[in-house]
Amino acid sequence: VQLQASGGGLVQTGGSLRLSCVLSGGTIGAYVMAWFRQAPGKEREFVSAIHRWSSSSTNYADAVKGRFAISRSNAKNTVYLQMNSLKPEDTAVYYCAASSTVILSDSRKAPRYPYWGQGTQVTVSS
Repeated sequence: VQLQASGGGLVQTGGSLRLSCVLSGGTIGAYVMAWFRQAPGKEREFVSAIHRWSSSSTNYADAVKGRFAISRSNAKNTVYLQMNSLKPEDTAVYYCAASSTVILSDSRKAPRYPYWGQGTQVTVSS
């Protein structure tokens, strides 16, 4: 399984971006797909996850709830992260991750994901 993330960039406070992550070597519906982020000098943190097969089963970090939305296209083997009302504190490298075995209660834990994309930089200017 390989993951390729894209869509990052520079945006002003209050702006929007949509990140994409294409999964190859598998069927995306069989995987829990997640987004994590890492700001300079900070640990990698959970952003959002969408669970296998059911696109209605999602979870979000409190810091992004109501502003970010995760979705999946099975036809394109792609997971998306729509980010609205961006804030300077959202600035980070965003990583997509995949796991075929992680359970709901563990889906916020980075070590549970064996597959990672290369990261895409999101910078929000104030």
